[in-house]
Amino acid sequence: QDAEIVRTRDPQLLAGCDVVVDVGGEYDPGRHRYDHHQRSFSESMRSLRPDKPWSTKLSSAGLVYCHFGSQILAGLLGQPEDGPVVTALYDKLYENFVEEIDAMDNGIAPAAGEPRYALSTTLSTRVGHLNPRWNDPEQDTEVG
Repeated sequence: QDAEIVRTRDPQLLAGCDVVVDVGGEYDPGRHRYDHHQRSFSESMRSLRPDKPWSTKLSSAGLVYCHFGSQILAGLLGQPEDGPVVTALYDKLYENFVEEIDAMDNGIAPAAGEPRYALSTTLSTRVGHLNPRWNDPEQDTEVG
C-alpha cells in the first residue's frame, strides 16, 4: 500500500528493493525476484503449478500472476483463495489474458504457420503506443 516504485536496472538499487520484477536477471520467489530474462529460465504455469495445464513460458507478468494471482483475486472478491470462484476466475484470467502477455513477451507466435489475421490491438501494442517514438527528441518515458 505504501510501496515506492523504482524504475531502474542499477544492481545496487535493485539489491535494496523488497520486490524486483522484470529486471535483475534472477528468479527467486523466496527473495521476491521475478525476472524471466535468464538463458536457463524455462518455467511455465504447469512447471510451477502442476495442477494447471498451460505450458507457455512465463514472462515476469506471468510469474507475478502465478505467485500472487489467487491471493489478489481472493482479496478483491472476498472469497477463499482455494474456493471454486477464485480458482475458476484465476484460470480464465490466465488463459484469456495473462498467457497472451507471456507469449508476446517471450516472442512466441500466435500461430504455428502463417497467421490468419493481424493482431494489432494486443496489450503489448497498446502499451507500446504510450512510449515515445524512436525519433522523438523527448525520450523520457515518465512524461505524460
